[in-house]
Amino acid sequence: MFHVQLRQFPNVTRAFNLSREELDARILAPWTAGKSVEWDDRQWSPDRAKLTIYEGPPLRSEEIGIGRGWANVTRSSEDVTAQLLAESQRPDAREQALAALREQILARAGAGPLQVRAVVEVATELRPDWRASDRLALAEQAVWELLHLGSIRIVRVAAGVGGGGAVVVERERWQPLLFAWATWAGDESSCLIVKVSER
Repeated sequence: MFHVQLRQFPNVTRAFNLSREELDARILAPWTAGKSVEWDDRQWSPDRAKLTIYEGPPLRSEEIGIGRGWANVTRSSEDVTAQLLAESQRPDAREQALAALREQILARAGAGPLQVRAVVEVATELRPDWRASDRLALAEQAVWELLHLGSIRIVRVAAGVGGGGAVVVERERWQPLLFAWATWAGDESSCLIVKVSER
């Protein structure tokens, strides 16, 4: 989880237990675009305020109360401000990685059966320098986009059948399937195959 401090003398605000998505949408995107961040009914301007971001374990409510939250953050988490600001200022790197992964998924699924969980391995080949969580997010996003473009299907194959008895996963099941840990690891993942859609 991410923990944030915005300081603009004499004011300070802090936010705890933010997801990466919330951090990106509410803080990093406007900040790196040079726009003010709106938090706690205040405007925090990048040219006047100081932004600090830590990544670490989530804090329980009793760890945040009575002004103890930030001290707990700095003890148990890592300052990732510079890294995340640099990443946010290079959004094209993620887009390039996503485009490359989509191409690889189509090429490999077109050549033969490609297990859904193997997409993370392909993402690792493309971006071995990224954190495991970012590679998983990249794999999930690439599969999601290709499904919506109609370029691929996901089929569930009964264990040991080897292609017979395959059932196409319907659209309404895409999101819960891709959000489930069992899709990417464990016994369930071996039954899920990416196939290129027939045009």
